Amino acid sequence: MLIAPTLADIEQVAQAAVERLPDQFRRHLASVILKVEDFPDETVMAEMQLETEWDLLGLYWGRHVGMKGDVPSGALPDMIFLYRRPMLDVWAESGETLELLVTHVLVHEVGHHFGLSDEAMDAIEAEAGE
Repeated sequence: MLIAPTLADIEQVAQAAVERLPDQFRRHLASVILKVEDFPDETVMAEMQLETEWDLLGLYWGRHVGMKGDVPSGALPDMIFLYRRPMLDVWAESGETLELLVTHVLVHEVGHHFGLSDEAMDAIEAEAGE
């Protein structure tokens, strides 16, 4: 019997992916909190106008690096959320390795932290996958 990866398993894979990122990106991520949850909560669902809790694999919640000079007092720390259950569905359907999928979602959210374009995110993901 195959057991689905746990929240902790996904977090471990994501942390390993962070360690493979270039130094200049990792330094900026030191204060970003990485959270793995089964699904987005009701606030995220409403804010992102999601139809179902299965519609989102990951989320960057915060102010991108270019906006850091005007952080309001009392602002929450920047966070990257990875949503386990939707990722497991994509994993089961895609045939990709779990590591590749988690890295892809993580790098996409890291890209939002830096305000990067999709093209720049693709280049970072390629380097992190090496």
